[in-house]
Amino acid sequence: MVKLSIVIPVYNERDTLRTLISKVEAVDYEKEIILIDDYSTDGTRDVLKDYEGRENFQVFYHDRNKGKGAALQTGFSKAGGDIIIIQDADLEYNPIDYGILLEPILDGRADVVYGSRFLGGPHRVLFYWHYLGNKFLTTLSNMFTNLNLTDMETGYKVFTKKVNDSLTFKCNRFGFEPEFTAKVAKNKFRVYEVPISYSGRDYSEGKKITWKDGFAAIWYIFKFRFTN
Repeated sequence: MVKLSIVIPVYNERDTLRTLISKVEAVDYEKEIILIDDYSTDGTRDVLKDYEGRENFQVFYHDRNKGKGAALQTGFSKAGGDIIIIQDADLEYNPIDYGILLEPILDGRADVVYGSRFLGGPHRVLFYWHYLGNKFLTTLSNMFTNLNLTDMETGYKVFTKKVNDSLTFKCNRFGFEPEFTAKVAKNKFRVYEVPISYSGRDYSEGKKITWKDGFAAIWYIFKFRFTN
């Protein structure tokens, strides 16, 4: 049976973390759940202590805030499953979609699967300018990678152990998304996209990515086109 490694980067998600973990646990696959706290200051660490030592859980703590990319790198290095799923802790992405995400890998068509928010799945209606910025970044990334993704910045990226063993990452923050895509393209892994549901948050609800991260993503798209 295939085993999943669910890698969950966590930063100040005290109010959503227990619910998210319950949703992940409810998905009927053999799995390990890897939680990486990126130096939360809102009481998230107190929540995580309840999962320390539990069967099929690994919990790690950064000694300073390093960024989402750094938390993912920690999680990837500890993953022992056949397939790795990146799962945000904020309830924007629903683990009920795991079956859709896994299908292209399980039937041998794909090495990497992107869960696209723009392929017709139900989604909360929020920010037009975020949508436009995402489309711009995805288009720019596609021009450099020669992929035809609709959602390069999606939080749902799923990939095989072979991909995890083949790639190393440098970006500690949100630059991970274009870096991952560039390196997947350079290594000619087979990529699929599938539609997912999306329950986006606004800033009053804790959304963290900003316009500064968008400008950083442009730089990383150029950078990883020409470097490893």
